[in-house]
Amino acid sequence: MVTLGCARNEVDSEELAGRLSAGGFRLVADPAEADTVVVNTCGFVEQAKKDSVDTLLEAAELKASAGGGGRAQAVVAVGCMAERYGKELAESLPEADAVLGFDDYPDVAAKLRAILAGETHHPHTPQDRRLLLPISPVDRDASAVSIPGVSAGPASQASQTGPTGRTDPSGAVDQLPGFAGRTRLDDAPWAPLKLASGCDRRCTFCAIPTFRGSFVSRRPSDVLHEAQWLATQGVRELFLVSENSTSYGKDLGDLRLLETLLPELAAVDGIDRVRVSYLQPAETRPGLIEAIASTPGVAPYFDLSFQHAANPVLRRMRRFGDPESFLGLLGRVRALAPAAGVRANVIVGFPGETEDDLATLCDFLIAARLDVTGVFGYSDEDGTEAATFDGKLDADEVRARVEHVAGLVEELTAQRAEERVGEVVEVLVEDVLIEEEPLDGDLTGEYVGRAAHQGPEVDGTTRLVDAAGTLRAGDLIPATVVASDGADLVARPVARPVAKVVM
Repeated sequence: MVTLGCARNEVDSEELAGRLSAGGFRLVADPAEADTVVVNTCGFVEQAKKDSVDTLLEAAELKASAGGGGRAQAVVAVGCMAERYGKELAESLPEADAVLGFDDYPDVAAKLRAILAGETHHPHTPQDRRLLLPISPVDRDASAVSIPGVSAGPASQASQTGPTGRTDPSGAVDQLPGFAGRTRLDDAPWAPLKLASGCDRRCTFCAIPTFRGSFVSRRPSDVLHEAQWLATQGVRELFLVSENSTSYGKDLGDLRLLETLLPELAAVDGIDRVRVSYLQPAETRPGLIEAIASTPGVAPYFDLSFQHAANPVLRRMRRFGDPESFLGLLGRVRALAPAAGVRANVIVGFPGETEDDLATLCDFLIAARLDVTGVFGYSDEDGTEAATFDGKLDADEVRARVEHVAGLVEELTAQRAEERVGEVVEVLVEDVLIEEEPLDGDLTGEYVGRAAHQGPEVDGTTRLVDAAGTLRAGDLIPATVVASDGADLVARPVARPVAKVVM
């Protein structure tokens, strides 16, 4: 199983792995030992699509060399790109033996068995998945549609097999009700946990709603059950993911549901930290800010999707805001949690973006003091409204603007990290870098992990130095920041951790 793209795709891969495990397949780490290579593709932007195609071609080469010692018989594409292009992808990429859409997920094991048996899988013709559910959020019934990570779909047997479909030595199925089968694909002390899927916004640059569908929340009980199961798998930090976490609960009749769910998730035995991702600035309510900033066990971390700061550009994006409102939002966050982590993404070179608009964005970034900012150059995406806009900038100009903003962001990020020198942060240990025994006989180690303001994989890391050699992945360590390097920090533990007993 090869996963590309975002943390939401990682959840989908683990769900697919759980279904395949329940269907008699065995996951292997070495592709050369696999009968089938499943590539969970990303279809968000052009570079992601290219990476997906390249990965499928690499897998096909592995299959072609099977006679030389490997055993791969089939290469199967799943995920967002497979759903978005379906039949078109299958026709343009014959190296893939099958292209499976989201509707194939509930009985994916049977699909793979048929493909291995030589049967031809007929890929779907893509459709706008927003049309599968009612326009009114409260009228949506997710059980009638296959929604990865949210709804198992009408053909699922997940409620009978339990979350992984595995059996422990005593013969009891490790069953926790309320979510489709999931098998962890790594042993990291953090894991993504899906709150919802889909999006009701109509941003002119984004195609995600057309292939992910309308916004659908998972029921709180389902999220809690999965959190409890993840804790039994060694997870210490929950990373709550969706296309728009600020909309959570609107289709369940309670837009404040996330505020009440966060304390319950933080109280799950074995969970030390809960982190929320992808907040829409225009929908970020005062109550949600307070819940994230003030709830014990919830990281004061704000992943705010600004996308730009100039109001004319935001209007063309069909988004809302301006520097004043965004800085006001950041002021409310930091009034409650002065050390809160804040990250954002911005799109540079959007059609019609003027030099004044670009200057407005840069001025905002200087004032905002964000911990991390992802900078993306605009590119046309199939089926989006922005692809039809006038005022396109040529590729060289977009590239130059990206380089300008990225250079500014690199400097600002380093400054923000340097401001944290002297802070005491809580570091979740993820990896042991060095472990040795000096002359005095005491083990010492060098470890890497993340502080509360650092999200997984994209926000930098914290390296622990002069740490006791008894630390393990999953320990949560208070440490004083002593240095910085770009977005990364160096910290020294202030005390040895107290051993935890997980019942």
